[in-house]
Parts: sequence; C-alpha cells; structure tokens
Amino acid sequence: MGLSELFHAAGSGPQGQTLAIAVVGLYLAAVLALALLVRRRWPEQREWSRKLVHMGTGPVVLLAWALQIERGIALPVAAAVTVLTALNHRFRLLPAVEDVGRPSYGTVAYGASITLLLALFWPAQPAAVAAGVLVMAFGDGLAGLLGPLVRSPSWSLGGQRKSVVGTGAMAIASATVLTLLWILQGPAGAGSGSAGAPQAGVAILVLTALAVGLEQLSAYGLDNLSVPLVVGLLWSLVRP
Repeated sequence: MGLSELFHAAGSGPQGQTLAIAVVGLYLAAVLALALLVRRRWPEQREWSRKLVHMGTGPVVLLAWALQIERGIALPVAAAVTVLTALNHRFRLLPAVEDVGRPSYGTVAYGASITLLLALFWPAQPAAVAAGVLVMAFGDGLAGLLGPLVRSPSWSLGGQRKSVVGTGAMAIASATVLTLLWILQGPAGAGSGSAGAPQAGVAILVLTALAVGLEQLSAYGLDNLSVPLVVGLLWSLVRP
C-alpha cells in the first residue's frame, strides 16, 4: 500500500476519522511539549516558544488534508481551539503560547482565521486553506524569529518594528510555501499546459507581495487574521 492509499484508508469511515484525529492530536501535543521545553531552556527568549507553536500548528492543515478529516470534525475542533486560545490569552494558563511582553491578539486571530478558512473552503478547496495558513505560519513565524536576531535596517509601523531581514524572510518563506503548494495541487483549469508556469509565477508573486504588505500592518497581531484570509481567498480564485 502506497502513502496516498494509506492516508485515504486512514481517513475513511468512523474508525478512520478517529485515527486521523488521534494523529493530529499527537502532533499538536508534540508541538506544545517542544514549545514548553524551549520556554524552560531559554526563558529570556519568550518569543521563541510562541513562534514555535505558531509555525508548528500550520502543518496540521496538511495532515487534515492528507487524512481527509471531515468538515463536521475539522470546523468544530478549530472553533473550540480558538475559544481555548482566547481563554489562554485572558488567563495566561500556558505562558509559552502567549507571554511575549506586548499587547497582541495574534494567537486568537490565528485560530479565528483558520476557523473561517475551514468554514469557507473545507473540504472542497483544501489548498486554499493550506495557502492561507502556511504562509502565515512560516512567513510570519520566520520573520518574527529572524528579524530580531539578525541586525538590519528597520522601521516602525503602527508601533511594530519591522526590518529588512524579517520582511525578506516573510517574502522568501511565503513564495516557497506557495510554490510548493502550487506543485502539490497539480494542474487545474487555465493553470495547466504551457500557460501554467507563467500564470503560476505571476500569481505567486502577487500573493507574496500582498502577504508581505499585510504583514507590515501587524498592530496587536491582527495580521494573523488578515494575511491568511486574503491569501486563502485569492488562492481560491486563481486555483479553483
């Protein structure tokens, strides 16, 4: 049995859905455990554990897509996680996720954006959900990690510091994610044939530019809502 057949079998039927949920749950537990270890090992670097959770939760969409988790499960679970994230934001039950020393609703907005993308596109257009979530997970995540670590020219927008290195990381990660996802989704409609490569290049450049531009407007972490939604919506139009 090949990998695709294994995923298909894992996601089919009630038992398959239970197995799929268990796989996703174990993955998320591993991400959270690693974030707690990072917080314990480097308590002065509060952003590291938060960004680890931020980036680590993104691939859950790919797992859910591969394991064919049904809408009736994916959407309520995402909504419940968003509510739990909001409670954690309020009460700081898990500081590794929230305690960054600045006002931010980023984790709550991130969960809300995933929930909205699932409501709009799951399971008919899983690639649109993946595009929005993964650009934010890896683009913004790497920007938040590398920007403060590597000195480069910087500026301030809405009270948020931005830098050449951070913005460059966002652009490169976004373009890479979108390119890989375009290949993964395969040819479709007008995107197939000889016109596929030029169309893909233009679409990826436009989506990357919009993601980078929206990430610049990140006061209170609200780019965690705007970037995934805009990228996901536009992906659904260029890759229906």
